[in-house]
Amino acid sequence: MQNEMFENKIDLSVVASSIAKIKDEVRKVIVGQETMVELLLASILADGHVLIEGVPGVAKTLTSKVLARTISADFSRIQFTPDLMPSDVTGVSVFNQKTTEFDFKKGPIFSNIVLIDEINRAPAKTQAALFEVMEERQITVDGNTYLMDPPFMILATQNPIDQEGTYKLPEAQLDRFLFKIVVRYPQADEEFLILKDAHQNGSRSDLSKVTAVLSKLEIKEIREAVHKVHVEDHLIRYITSIIQETRNNASLYLGASPRASVAILRASKAIAAIRGRDFVTPEDIQEVTSPVLEHRVVVTAEKEMEGVTVSDVLKQIIKKIEVPR
Repeated sequence: MQNEMFENKIDLSVVASSIAKIKDEVRKVIVGQETMVELLLASILADGHVLIEGVPGVAKTLTSKVLARTISADFSRIQFTPDLMPSDVTGVSVFNQKTTEFDFKKGPIFSNIVLIDEINRAPAKTQAALFEVMEERQITVDGNTYLMDPPFMILATQNPIDQEGTYKLPEAQLDRFLFKIVVRYPQADEEFLILKDAHQNGSRSDLSKVTAVLSKLEIKEIREAVHKVHVEDHLIRYITSIIQETRNNASLYLGASPRASVAILRASKAIAAIRGRDFVTPEDIQEVTSPVLEHRVVVTAEKEMEGVTVSDVLKQIIKKIEVPR
């Protein structure tokens, strides 16, 4: 492992101070959920979208809203429902009688941070409206292309338990999310603090006490710094080996795409920057492998019947491949 006393060649002081400030703001409202918060921060640094999965009531939406308030940028929220149409998301062309031309009325997707609640509640036609904007940061309507203002990030939530009236996200769309964050129940001491706060301050969370920490320009500068984080060739080969193993593993029906390998690279650089380093370590890669790949690979039907999960297979892959030093 590289020397811990290694002196950074890239100035990451702005990154470190910004991350610390955001965490302080989030803690004003959110108790625990440290892993979710850190992965959300990494997704901001890596310019990626996030799918957050968890049972109702574990603060998926609240954490997303709090995080959005720490950034001085436009925010919109879309509640996906079975009757939602693609035009309700992207916008619609309206005929202007004065000019005898069609004017495009932008939909709620035209924002910097877009929270999509229960993304699997809308049918495939509406989900497909997100394909282009998630990958290319643009929307095409009636032959006209409209670019999104940076930064652009989608935070989508879904409930894994209640499947009635839901539509499974296709693999092509899942592949466009940098991370899938699985939110667990809080620990006993964390739940005690949640109850204590609800008793003292009421059941509704006060988002007004959360202040903006980062501007759009600062996010751009931080992302440029993160992009410069160094990755040794033997670590790039390590990522390659992990991805190749998912494609040749007998327990997996669907392996990871090249987009997934790029996602691991970007995410590991973001995690390294959050840790205050301008170089990636094998531990950074291992830390992001599961949230990057868990929604991208599929277990075979036989293994699924045996109770084997994607998480189990990924752990076996990490254990199997020799860690470079």
